[in-house]
Amino acid sequence: MAKGRTRIENAATEPEIQDIVKMLQQMGAIIEFGANRVITIDGVERLGGVHYRVMPDRMEAASWANMALATNGEIRVQDARQQDMGTFLNTVRRLGGDFTADDDGITFRRGVAGLKGIELETDTYPGFMTDWQQPTVVTLTQAKGMSVVHESVYEDRFGYCADLNRMGADIGVFSKCLGEINCRWRNRSLRHSAVIKGPTPLEATKIEVPDIRAGMAQVIAACVANGESVLTGVHHLERGYEGLWQKLRALGADFTLE
Repeated sequence: MAKGRTRIENAATEPEIQDIVKMLQQMGAIIEFGANRVITIDGVERLGGVHYRVMPDRMEAASWANMALATNGEIRVQDARQQDMGTFLNTVRRLGGDFTADDDGITFRRGVAGLKGIELETDTYPGFMTDWQQPTVVTLTQAKGMSVVHESVYEDRFGYCADLNRMGADIGVFSKCLGEINCRWRNRSLRHSAVIKGPTPLEATKIEVPDIRAGMAQVIAACVANGESVLTGVHHLERGYEGLWQKLRALGADFTLE
């Protein structure tokens, strides 16, 4: 509603951004996506009300997918959309997982040959999301062979791997770029690449949850591990996953909340 024209350069273009633009257009806004990640907004005098259904959460869908793959179970993620998750679904297939997609959701499971190590790089959309990285690394601890994960979006996002290693994982974290993407962390002392050797059995431990995505990875690891793990700081998870505990219970997870 600002007067004149606003131009946003180097803008994010993820489906979530496109979704809010669609809603704003229905409210009366004038917004255009241009070439080279440019968004242009022509101010209008007023916006009206709208009835709009928000798109499904791609991060949550990928988390449940990794829960299925890591635990060797089968989970159907209702309302997950193939059109939003193409890069992730290709990765599921490459690491030996399988999925069935239809108009109402996606069902995830392991493939008949089991999980295998892969090379993986995070990137801006339409690349592999950085928020998909942490739960996928837990899955790769259960894959046969060596996996290499290069985090090119955020620096120092492998801190949770120390907890996985205490549980029995074999993960090395390095400052060297172990990928092909032209990474802005190159030649800087930032630990943004990981090498995972698997499969390794995981054993229960005590974990402090640092943030939403690392915390979900730790929940998945606790479900994979032998024994009883104790997770503190789980309030982080409740900010990012609606009804998390009810969903875990419905899947058969055995836990208590204190």
